[in-house]
Amino acid sequence: MLRLENCRIMNGGFAVEADLEIAPGACVAVIGPSGAGKSTLVEAVAGFLPLARGRISLNGADLSGLQPGKRPIAMLFQDGNLFPHLTVAQNVALGVSANLRLAEADWRRVADALERVGLNGMGARKPAALSGGQQSRVALARVLVQGREVLLLDEPFAALGPALKAEMLDLVAELASESGATVLMVSHDPDDARRIAGQVVLVAEGKAHPPQETAELLDNPPPALKAYLG
Repeated sequence: MLRLENCRIMNGGFAVEADLEIAPGACVAVIGPSGAGKSTLVEAVAGFLPLARGRISLNGADLSGLQPGKRPIAMLFQDGNLFPHLTVAQNVALGVSANLRLAEADWRRVADALERVGLNGMGARKPAALSGGQQSRVALARVLVQGREVLLLDEPFAALGPALKAEMLDLVAELASESGATVLMVSHDPDDARRIAGQVVLVAEGKAHPPQETAELLDNPPPALKAYLG
């Protein structure tokens, strides 16, 4: 269980309040008006933003004082964060060890992850030789080898076309189901939520609301969300 208890998250002069819990293995979309604090919420869970108040815990263990790298959490960012001078395999291997000193078994994990995301045989290429969709798959493979309990998505597929984005979302849902990972997915597109998220956390007017069933919330949106969706 991922719990945010009486949290106040600061991002510069902006604050988001959160008091909610996410069930293990759930896939939850984080939606709301632009600038409402969706990324602020997931960055606090990842450890990139401090809490002014409250506690974040996973299965009872307090995460609040841990640095991002020490949390059982992986995050996919909007730009993928691939290093152009490294090969595809090396970029994925960073998820195992930052110094790239991997044992043979670890390199097999990297190869298996690339195969799982549909990039078998592409490990020696550089990111510049890949399409945008393939680069997204590399970033996803790097998350896969980390084997973390929680996966945070900050619109990593926003630059992809609709069909390719849908394909990547389906792949994320499939991989999360296989591993049992909990997913929190920031999105501006309600169709993304309907596609793979069973629940939605609405972030609006300075507050992250507890999860609600996706269809229920999107079919009967509150005023703040209705104004955003149009």
